[in-house]
This record gives sequence, structure tokens and C-alpha cells, in this order.
Amino acid sequence: MPLIPEEPQIHESAQGPRATPASGRNAPTPRPVPGPRPAAPSRPGRPGPVRPAPPVQRTPRDVAPAKAVPSGPAVSDVPAASPQVQLIPAPAEGALDAADEAVDLLLESGRAPGDVLVITTGRPHPWAEHELSFGDASYWAQHDAGDDVFYADAAVVSRAASRPVVVVAVNGGPDTAATTVLPLAHARAGALMIVCGDPQQINSVLGMGA
Repeated sequence: MPLIPEEPQIHESAQGPRATPASGRNAPTPRPVPGPRPAAPSRPGRPGPVRPAPPVQRTPRDVAPAKAVPSGPAVSDVPAASPQVQLIPAPAEGALDAADEAVDLLLESGRAPGDVLVITTGRPHPWAEHELSFGDASYWAQHDAGDDVFYADAAVVSRAASRPVVVVAVNGGPDTAATTVLPLAHARAGALMIVCGDPQQINSVLGMGA
């Protein structure tokens, strides 16, 4: 007789656990798996890294103001009278390459192409030679557009308009070329004048001009 009550107890306990795992596997297990998929909205979080990009722009603004404050006043208060002058020593045959490098640095630092005027005392810059092959009208139309770096040689520099930055390549030409071009370039530089060439010759001319 005692054997009978023990058997139903065993059957009940055996059935109990079986029912529990079976039901637990059917419902909870598959549903949590799709659950991580909603985590896909975390992908929009990727824009989050994109948002840091704007802060990067804010950072330059913070740095720019500091740099712009000193340079800005110099441009507005003393532009025509005394733009900042930088000298890049270079032989006559290397002055044009030095000028090109200076222009690249200016553009990389944030200067707009239309802010830059390049003047040569000797052979014209290859860009000028190429553009002039299409005629004077096309050449000067680009100058008037003012949206790109403009290259002029000593023969036409007097016709060029002022720009914030003027780069001069003292790359040869007549003995009087530098003496004539540097004062004109200086007068056309609103904020900065960069001169590439022989330091002694350049200092001599600028000193005489002063």
C-alpha cells in the first residue's frame, strides 16, 4: 500500500520539470533573440560620432578668433600701410616653386583661393601662360571673378586688383623687375605679403621703398 502513494509523487515531480522547461523554451527563448535587434537603433548612434564633427568646427572658431583678432585688426586698421611681410629665401630658379609651396600652405590653412594673388618678376607662372593662350579676355575674366588664385607677371601686375594675400616670386627678369614689382605687390597686399627670392635683394628693395 505505501508503494502506491510514492509512485504518483514521482510522476508529478517528473512531469512538473518537463512542463516547465518545455514552456520556457517555447516562449522566452526565441523572443529575447529578436530583442537585440531593436538594439539596431543604436546605429543611429553612429551619427553621434558625426556630431563631434561640428564641435571640431567650433574648435577652429575658437582658435580662429584668437588668430583673427590679431590679424583682423592688422588688415582693417593698417592694411594698405603695412601688411605683414614674410620672406622665404630661395634662388631665382627656385623662387617659383617656393611660391607654389607657400600658396599650398595658405590654402591648407584655410585661406580662400580668391584671397591669393601670385606675382612673378621673371617668366610667368605656367598657369598664367596656359590661361593667356585662350586670350586676354578669358584671362582677366578669371581675375575679375575673384574665386581662384590668380597669377600675374611683372608686365601686367599694375592691372591686378588688391587681395588679402600677395605672393611674389622673384624668379629673375630685368634687374629693375624686383624694384618695380615689390612696391606694387606691397601696395596690393591687404593683410600679408610673402616674397620668395634672394633675401639681400628683397630687403634692399623693400628698404628703399620704405
